[in-house]
This record gives sequence, C-alpha cells and structure tokens, in this order.
Amino acid sequence: MRISAGTATGGSLVPIVGSAVAVLLVIAVLVVLVFRRSRAARRQALAEAGLRQAELARREEGLAEELRRLRQREDELAARSAELEHSRGEVEALAARRAAALEHAAGLSAEQAHAQLLREAEESARREAAVTVREIERGAKEEGESRARSILAGAIQRLASEQTAETAVTVFRLPGEEMKGRIIGREGRNIRAFEAVTGVNLIIDDTPASVQLSCFDPVRREAARLTLEHLVEDGRIQPSRIEQVHERSRAEVEQRCVRAGEDALLDARIGGLHPELVRTLGSLRYRASYGQNVLGHLLESAHLAGMMAAELGVDPEQVRRAALLHDIGKALTHEVEGSHAAVGADFARRHGEPPEVVHAIAAHHGEVEPRTVTAVLTQAADACSGGRPGARKESLELYVRRLARLEEIARSHAGVAEVYAMQAGREVRVMVRPDTVDDLGAELIAREVARQVSAELTYPGQIRVTVVRESRATAVAG
Repeated sequence: MRISAGTATGGSLVPIVGSAVAVLLVIAVLVVLVFRRSRAARRQALAEAGLRQAELARREEGLAEELRRLRQREDELAARSAELEHSRGEVEALAARRAAALEHAAGLSAEQAHAQLLREAEESARREAAVTVREIERGAKEEGESRARSILAGAIQRLASEQTAETAVTVFRLPGEEMKGRIIGREGRNIRAFEAVTGVNLIIDDTPASVQLSCFDPVRREAARLTLEHLVEDGRIQPSRIEQVHERSRAEVEQRCVRAGEDALLDARIGGLHPELVRTLGSLRYRASYGQNVLGHLLESAHLAGMMAAELGVDPEQVRRAALLHDIGKALTHEVEGSHAAVGADFARRHGEPPEVVHAIAAHHGEVEPRTVTAVLTQAADACSGGRPGARKESLELYVRRLARLEEIARSHAGVAEVYAMQAGREVRVMVRPDTVDDLGAELIAREVARQVSAELTYPGQIRVTVVRESRATAVAG
C-alpha cells in the first residue's frame, strides 16, 4: 500500500520539473540575447563617439588654421594702417606747406580766404535770388494787372453813368422881380425870419428874377428851397407862415430821403437794411463830392463791385452792400468828428451791419488795411467810379495848381532831367540822367515821388509815377 502511494507521487513530479527546466532555458536564452544586444549597442555607441571625437579634432584643427590666418591678416592690416598713417602725415605736412606757400603768395590767411570765399558765394546767391524774386514778382504783377484790367474794363463798359456837376449854392427862380421885395419884407423881417428858421443864407443880388440859397448842409438847403417854393406859390410871405411851411417842407424832404434810399436798395438789389441806414443813405441824394452826386456814386460803385465779384466767383450781394454803404459817413461828418470812413463804419456797426461790411467801409480809403476780398473790391469800385472821365469836376485853377505841384515834386529829386504831367494829371513821367541814376535809384525815385504825392496832394483815383532811364550812345564814322 505504501509502495503504490510513493509511485504515484514520483510520477506526478516529472512534468513539473520538465516545465521548470524549459522556463529556465528560455530565460537563459533571453538573457544571452539581451546581453549580446546591449554589447552591440555599446560597441556602436563607442564607434559613434570615436567618429564625433575625430570630427571635433578636425574642426579644432580648422579653427586653429583660421585663427592663424586671421592673426596673419591682422598683422598685415596693422602694417598697412601704419603705412597709411605715415602717408597721411606726409600728406598733411605737404598740405600745410602748400597752404603756407599759398598764404604767403596771396597775402591772406586760411581763415581770411575762407571768409572771402563765403562772402563771394553769399553775394552770388543773393544776386541770383534777387533776380529770381524779381522775375517772379514781375510775372505775378503782369498777370495780376492783366487780370485786374480785364475785370475792371468788363465791369466799367457794362455800366453807363451820367456826368454831374457840383453846386455850392441853389439858385431859385422867381416869377418876377417884384417878388424879391416881398421876400425881403418890411425892414428885412421876412428874410431874417427865413434864415433863422431854415438855417440857410438867402442871397438876393442884382441877378434878375432869381435868388440864391447857400448852406453847407444840402438837406437843409433843399428844405429851404421847398419852403421858398411853397411861399412864392402861395404868395403869403410872413414870419409865422414861414415856420409853418418850413415844417411841412422838412417832413417832405424826410420822406424824399426815405424814398430815395428805398429806390437805391431796389436798384442795387439789396434788402434787410436798418430804417435809419435807409434814411441816411437817401439823404445823400442831396450831397455832391467833387461834382459827383454821392448817392449816384454809391449806386455806381455797388454795380461795379457786384460785377467784379461775379467775375471773381465771390458772393456779389455782400460786396454790393459794402460798396453801397461805403460813403454813408459823408451824411454824418458835419455832425460827428472823424473821417467819413471811420464815422460810416461806426454808424453801420451800430445799426447791425455784418463785420465784413463794416470793415470794408472803414478800409475803403486805406485808413485801415483791407483784409477781405469785399474790402478790396469796395476800394476798387470806389476808385473806378470816382476816377472815370466826367465823374468829378475840379476848377481850372485847382487843376493847374495840382499839375504844377506834381511836376515840382518830381523835379526836386537829384538826377531828374525832365518831368511831364500827362493824362490830365493821372500820370507823371520822370526822365532821369542815366549817368547819375542807376536802375535801383530809378525805383527809389518812383517810390519817393509816389509817397510825396500821396502825402501832399488830394486827388480822385490814382496817379501813376513812371521813371524812365534811357542810355544812348552815338558815334560818327568819318
């Protein structure tokens, strides 16, 4: 029973031992394979490391060779630099010797020669710049004058205006000579009452069937003329009647002024004016300046300014407004101190006119520098209207005196040979001696004569001063 049990146990252990041996053999084989693979990897790594070391050694040798060449190059550059320094020193020494020789030969130091060259260069640049500026100015002036003449000529030829004459007094025609006695009254009481009420001098002389009304205020003179006209028509001339008729005449003149102002606004195509400005503007129908009716002058200026503004592409309405009001101060200058330009500008400002219009009124005679196109066009229209032929009237004595003074002013300058006042005093032609006056001197004489004429003389429009410098050479061949 024991033997069979032991046999059974020994038979079951054989397969287990065989399996263990097989496992061990597999493990041993794997270990051998891993060992061989790791040894091969180490050998490959050692081989690669050897290759890298050989490559590094070659690179080090190359770098050492490059470093040697660079050092050799540095030595060569240093040698060349030394040669260049030596050559530079020789060149500087040569230049110094040459400069010393030139200074000795010219008698100038280097600083003096440099300064002289700079002065010559500066003078040359100034001359070239002056020539260039003169050409530019001449071209701009010619183009501007041509354009201005075209605009002015186009505006003037489109406007036809009547000629007027200034009268210092108003002549009133009487139906008969006996009316003079009735106007004078008993012991002169009627004429005294008339002058006291109207503020106008009544002149009765030997002129048949007429009397004269004299007063500095044209509106007051017109009221007096209407008063006298109504009194003569009625036939009742006495102090109390004079007062009543004069009140009605003043109201009638006032209405005429307003109506004249409204008609002027319609003619100039302007609206929105203050009623006081309208009345004052209308009162200028009774005032004249140099023989030219002021209201007519204002309307003429407004039309001229509007046409010029349209040619230039500027809004013509505001320009016409400024031109129509530019002389409104002439209706107030006997009431307020100051020039009519300043008085008119202040009057327009107080009655709500725009700043540009006020500025144009103040600047139309050059008392204020014109800063806007409106002011310039107003000034130009005023000059055109006042300076056109037949617009204004001067006495022969004043005319001759002005021409003589024009020639006297020009002849007072050194180097002037002949002086001619031409075009009715609108141009002064000055002939100078070419051996005494150069081109620059001729320009100076023209400016100085123009300045003296502006300062000393009163004249409508403008006076052109032309200085002529002409050189002539004559030779005779025998």
